[in-house]
Amino acid sequence: MRIVDFRSDTLTVPTEEMREAMYEARVGDDVYGEDPTVKELEEMAAAKAGKESALFVTSGTMGNQLALLSHTKRGEEVILEENSHIYNAEVGGAAFLSGLQPRPIKGNRGIMDLEDIKRAIRPEDIHFPRTGLICIENTHNMAGGVVIPVYQMEKVYSLAREHNIPVHLDGARIFNAAIHIGCDVKELTQYCDSVMFCLSKGLCAPVGSILAGDKSFVDKAKRYRKMIGGGMRQAGVIAAPGIIALEKMVDRLEEDHKKAFGLAAGLSGIGGLTLDKERVDTNIVMVDVRNTGCKAHELTDVFREKGILAVAINERMIRFVTHKYISEEDVQYAVDTIRGVLS
Repeated sequence: MRIVDFRSDTLTVPTEEMREAMYEARVGDDVYGEDPTVKELEEMAAAKAGKESALFVTSGTMGNQLALLSHTKRGEEVILEENSHIYNAEVGGAAFLSGLQPRPIKGNRGIMDLEDIKRAIRPEDIHFPRTGLICIENTHNMAGGVVIPVYQMEKVYSLAREHNIPVHLDGARIFNAAIHIGCDVKELTQYCDSVMFCLSKGLCAPVGSILAGDKSFVDKAKRYRKMIGGGMRQAGVIAAPGIIALEKMVDRLEEDHKKAFGLAAGLSGIGGLTLDKERVDTNIVMVDVRNTGCKAHELTDVFREKGILAVAINERMIRFVTHKYISEEDVQYAVDTIRGVLS
């Protein structure tokens, strides 16, 4: 049976060039700062993000949690969007690791209103926690891969500077955002004090993410990385494909976006499915299935039997994610199969 897997772009596998690079990688002990391939990746990543320094970490969640640890003090509050990954999908790490109180804000397609952020910043009062950090997610996963515009990031950053509050960017798919806008990624990352981005999603590396910021911040994060068990030894074997990811896999993300647009156009013509294909920015397509009379997980179970894999986000929404290993033919096959199921 033909299988088309839209569950996530984390399902990408390393290219043959990446596998060869892993085999040939020069290595050393990264805890001692002696792995030349890790150092090359970190220097390249810092330059790409327009930051002074960078740290190679095992996952996006680790990168985000290290940022929270490094920017804040226990008992402070972090402002973030209510459907953000940091708030919903990182196992309560902000509270458990950093001792932070989340201050979630309702967003409009993942975008926090500036006035809501202003109101959420705590005044100095003995009864209140101090606002220690503002987090932005771009692209925003649960909003359907929406891109937070540059001007919005600039406004939030300016507000944060007025109050001497750092800004962290969960940029797991920040290169997708830059491709959509048609800008250098540094135009987005200039409006944050730190940024995390993933190498293991659309960029196809087998493992790893980058946390970037100024040198003192990264030095602090590296210490926390060691504390929580993230110190790596001969890590060059997994850093090598990250170098290829940054060199050769960024521009091709536009192909994933085109496949997502095609998928959205096809699904929008199927009775019972609701989506606005004009609101698909990148490689994520969210489909409302409530008018089918079925719950999302019921439909994904049926789709799976037909070889189409997708994720039920809640009772009414199904998420489809395109990536390198889904072809235009796969997209058409999925549309035809889903149409057959729902007819």
